[in-house]
Amino acid sequence: MTDIPRDAPQPSALPEAVAPPASRDSLPAMQLAGLAKHFGQKVAVAGLDLTVPTGSFYGLVGPNGAGKTTTLSMATGLLRPDAGTVGIHGVDVWTHPVEAKKLIGNLADGVRLFDRLTGEQLVTYTGMMFGLTRDEVGARTADLLQIMDLTEAAGTPVVDYSAGMTKKVALACALVHAPRLLVLDEPFESVDPVSAANIEDILRGYTASGGTVIVSSHSMDLVQRMCDHVAIIAQGRLLASGTVDEVRGGQTLQDRFVELVGGRHHAEGPQWLRQS
Repeated sequence: MTDIPRDAPQPSALPEAVAPPASRDSLPAMQLAGLAKHFGQKVAVAGLDLTVPTGSFYGLVGPNGAGKTTTLSMATGLLRPDAGTVGIHGVDVWTHPVEAKKLIGNLADGVRLFDRLTGEQLVTYTGMMFGLTRDEVGARTADLLQIMDLTEAAGTPVVDYSAGMTKKVALACALVHAPRLLVLDEPFESVDPVSAANIEDILRGYTASGGTVIVSSHSMDLVQRMCDHVAIIAQGRLLASGTVDEVRGGQTLQDRFVELVGGRHHAEGPQWLRQS
């Protein structure tokens, strides 16, 4: 394994080795058409159509149970849809899964890591699965562990990481093969504010260089601050999509979300809960 220097300076931006390739095309980063999934009688996703422009920072928001994770799982090849198609830069995920997955860096919710490996071993193993040479993966792993402030924990088994550290090493695994598209399900959950700010900087640099980020989050403030496009889904259906300004229509994104999704209770709560 790579001997990672303990006193190496912390990079302030995504290393060149992890930046997306320079060549670009005019195809969307992700194209969903008629995507559908049922679990028994429950409709999880109901014929969803969505286009994610290349180079965008795209937010996917919705209430609990809206179908966000199911949609992203189908879009990244983790869950086969009942109907519909998924294209990643023009490559059909379910017709050419290996080619499509090479284009995707995926931070999925609830997917187990090989947590008996150390952080360094896990990122290295992930890079080698994507065909990187040992020299390439060694340099990239060192860069990513520095960026994620995990250098001191490089030799610690991931099973002993905190929730925030586990999230960061999973993000490093998603980045190591320099994907063209990052799909991140709640990437800031359990991450401390300093690390979250560093990750934001990395993602902004990634999109500025031509990469595309799709982030699923419950934080409307985060999505409104970071994203240039957003889609709101509920009950497996698309309610609105477009640029953040188009979707919020002069309101805050939070107010527009509640207006579209519904379900807000304006009552002051039960009498017994009041303190006077």
